[in-house]
Amino acid sequence: MELTGAHALVTGAASGLGAATALALAARGATVTGLDLPGALETATLPGAVRFVAADITDEDQVQQAIDSIDGPLRVVVNCAGIGPARRILSKKGVHELALFQKTIDINLVGTFNVMRLAAEKMAGDEPYDEFGARGVVVNTASVAAYEGQIGQIAYAASKGGVVAMTIAAARDLASSGIRVVTIAPGIVDTPMLAALGPEVNESLAKTVTFPARLARPGEFAALVLTIADSDYLNGETIRLDGAIRMTPR
Repeated sequence: MELTGAHALVTGAASGLGAATALALAARGATVTGLDLPGALETATLPGAVRFVAADITDEDQVQQAIDSIDGPLRVVVNCAGIGPARRILSKKGVHELALFQKTIDINLVGTFNVMRLAAEKMAGDEPYDEFGARGVVVNTASVAAYEGQIGQIAYAASKGGVVAMTIAAARDLASSGIRVVTIAPGIVDTPMLAALGPEVNESLAKTVTFPARLARPGEFAALVLTIADSDYLNGETIRLDGAIRMTPR
């Protein structure tokens, strides 16, 4: 896929994985639209290479308006927006709130699906870029928690497990439109949220990674997105980006 002159859409683009991915795509010549919540955009240092639009990924109208504002072929969509609350089913605080579980599913799973379906509709109307009818790729973000959810990750693990489960079904659904779907399942990534836990916690987490014994860098996630965009035969797969970590119960 030729990214120069193409358009890309990245959610959660104001920080972390989304910001790194938006910048990497822009550096490759793509015209990038980044979606994030208004509050995130107000506090973030926004790179000039990315056009930012305030939107809630669970809101159909807001996402549709953002996609309608893209003037050109949409080739790459990357879903990075999400939340990761920590709550046990039962704890000293009581029973897990149903509303928190529903919110996590709504953002991480339903929000991902909402962006994917609306973006796919636009992509399907664009002209193919090769003789096989290829039009683009959707890259969704899961987590190793989809496979090895830790104590307190019940809502997060369920939401990310849903993203993994959608991958092959979505790839099959969208094959006739020439749209690929690939999911990345990161391990422990050095993001601002993780950095807030402090250097001692980060060092301890890094030691749990098989090799290399460090946290993943957002730029490595972004580099994998570019590889997926470049590799038209990558489709319907979830790729673990985790240094061979296998999460323990806690």
